[in-house]
Amino acid sequence: MRFRPSAAKAALSLAIATLIAGCGGSSSNSDPTPAASETGRAFNRVASFFVCNQVGSSCESDDETAAEIVAASTDGMTLIYTNSPGESVGFVDITDPAAPTGLGAIALGGEPTSVAVLGGRALVAVNTSADFVNVSGQLVVIDIASRSVEAVITLAGQPDSVAVSPDGAHAVIAIENERDEDLGDGAPPQAPAGLVQIVDTSGAPAAWTVRDVAMTGLADLYPTDPEPEYVDINADGKAVVTLQENNHLVLIDVASGAVTADFSAGTADLVGVDLTDERPNRVSQTETALGVLREPDGVSWLSTTHFATADEGDLNGGSRGFTIFDTAGNTVFQAGTLLEYESARLGHYPDRRSDAKGNETENAEYAQFGDDKRLLLCSERASLVYVFDVSDPAAPVHLQTLPAALGPEGVLAIPSRGLVIAASEEDSRGDAFRSALNIYQLQDGAPVYPTLRSADRADGSPIPWGALSGLAADPTDANRVYAIDDSFYAGNRIFSIDLGQTPAVLDAEMRITDAAGVLAGLAVPAAADVDAASTFDADDLAAMINADGTVNLDPEGIATASGGGFWIASEGAGTVGEAARPVTSANLILRTDSAGVIQQVIRLPEAVDALQVRFGFEGVAESDGGLVVAFQRAWAGESNPRLGLYDLASATWSFVYYPLDTVESPNGGWVGLSDITPLGNNRFLLVERDNQAGPDARIKRLYRIDLAGVADGATVSKTLVRDLMDDLAVTAGPTPEKIEGLTRTASGEVVIINDNDGVNDNNGETWLIRLGAIAN
Repeated sequence: MRFRPSAAKAALSLAIATLIAGCGGSSSNSDPTPAASETGRAFNRVASFFVCNQVGSSCESDDETAAEIVAASTDGMTLIYTNSPGESVGFVDITDPAAPTGLGAIALGGEPTSVAVLGGRALVAVNTSADFVNVSGQLVVIDIASRSVEAVITLAGQPDSVAVSPDGAHAVIAIENERDEDLGDGAPPQAPAGLVQIVDTSGAPAAWTVRDVAMTGLADLYPTDPEPEYVDINADGKAVVTLQENNHLVLIDVASGAVTADFSAGTADLVGVDLTDERPNRVSQTETALGVLREPDGVSWLSTTHFATADEGDLNGGSRGFTIFDTAGNTVFQAGTLLEYESARLGHYPDRRSDAKGNETENAEYAQFGDDKRLLLCSERASLVYVFDVSDPAAPVHLQTLPAALGPEGVLAIPSRGLVIAASEEDSRGDAFRSALNIYQLQDGAPVYPTLRSADRADGSPIPWGALSGLAADPTDANRVYAIDDSFYAGNRIFSIDLGQTPAVLDAEMRITDAAGVLAGLAVPAAADVDAASTFDADDLAAMINADGTVNLDPEGIATASGGGFWIASEGAGTVGEAARPVTSANLILRTDSAGVIQQVIRLPEAVDALQVRFGFEGVAESDGGLVVAFQRAWAGESNPRLGLYDLASATWSFVYYPLDTVESPNGGWVGLSDITPLGNNRFLLVERDNQAGPDARIKRLYRIDLAGVADGATVSKTLVRDLMDDLAVTAGPTPEKIEGLTRTASGEVVIINDNDGVNDNNGETWLIRLGAIAN
């Protein structure tokens, strides 16, 4: 296909049908547009409480924190969350859900694994095991108002989940006694066996009693070593327990402690999924896996007759979705590829997990908001919360998908306040992500997120995307911009995005190819269409050019070319003279035609190439008869990054320098350039950003420069146009690190977008933000 700037939308729609082959599977599982809520309302994230902000902690500390499982006080005003690495349970005041405030934490002397609320008390399951064989645990009873320990009850082993019956008469605890994954092949059976314990909660905690319910001999898989994972209790006093590694489900009458039913969780057939972790990465939802064990983790009752399981998988399985069962063990609904496709459609597909469990559905929560029956499912690897209408358990309707900080583990509904909470456990300050409680509120109107979703390919599967690293505007169509993915993915693509829809729709894709042999020609003495004297060696080119002619570059910038097609800035890899990071590719500017075929390659002068560091080309712009390319950071021996100016008529380079802001983040790091877009008359808008995210982010700014009359080798002056930190507050979540796309549409509107790193150590959020007109 060809992208022709301002071509008719009908032509673009037709082109979608002839896009690159990929992503098979049943079209019945596709979900190009979620159904509108019956009430015209949607959940939106209104705040994120970073656990490092808890009283007694600091987000300027590198100490690891976590929010894994979360519960709420009966009035819905206080959150209680488990912090496993901190061996504590924390409290957060959400009287104003948009302004959560830490209330402090209580040390537990062991690893908290779950929490539930009974009246004015929090019941915290704590693992105090010495090892996988010598297991022990406690149920710590905490008075929520005073935040003090009221009682400690000894448990029979390592607890994993605790639930309180709706009548408040009982608590049920799944004692997993998990296996040692490093012992032998890590598979069961491994003693001791897990079990379920029922705590009768009549009277003061000191008077509570504990009963055991054996789980051995029930499952077909590893019957001597049951590993209860999660528990939920319905209004009839029936508990459902998942035995994840055993791929089994057990129903218990809580009052009597009798097992009333048990059955296999069964298998699922996955058709049209990505099962291979390719390097470089390539999302290819075309594979099939039959008879995959569901191996459910979280479970939630939908009524007294139906429950939903989050089929995360562990040993051998994971259906990459969820299942709804009735109490007879019949499967009434299986999600198929629905969640895998939705994560790909929103740019959240975790391709590095393709050979494991894909989006990895972790937990489930049912709640009724007024008359609306909602099922919430969190995806640990895609960092999403899916919202379904389950008025008919046999036909759930997907309503919306919510973003979450990295690795949501627990999800909680507070219907009385119209709130949903997701607890995201992953935390690593050095890798720019922090654990958080995501707070969502039911509001009138449409969802704020996503801001970008993809259309389906001709086979019914979504166009997968991620790691968008540049933006370019169509010169005449104000509702059309183009984006590009970077080196995280093989077979680099140019994307076409329709801004005329809400959310914006990525409606077409095009591979960049070397069908004309121009890139391959760099292996021989330079031809007339190659502006450099040096060439690549055969190994370099073999890594760059695939057998089908597609290319593996590191596109960081894109601009529409005045003669048609596109300019692509590809960042070089490696630093000259650095053994740990040797140079494996150079910085290139490539011109493609409207079909994505490379027509020209522009190299830097050899003397400049000799200074290369690994922070090279970012944005590129064409204006006033030339190209301007932004270097991200200063190169060897230089104080400031360069702006490379390439005269198209004379095919010559000149360079000026750009003065970066000084580092302001308490976490240090660096400041560099990202994208650049022309304003006309040799004036340009640039993104300047630090390499920090979340609470450590400080510099995300737009500056204007004027290159008219600036001499070769001079340092430009800059004018602050906009501090983007205010605009990024719309996320109500972690501030994204990489604002890497910037363009100005034909109507003068400025648009930015962030790079989500291909959902690798990244929660996957992509925010396409329209800033409106910005004066020249």
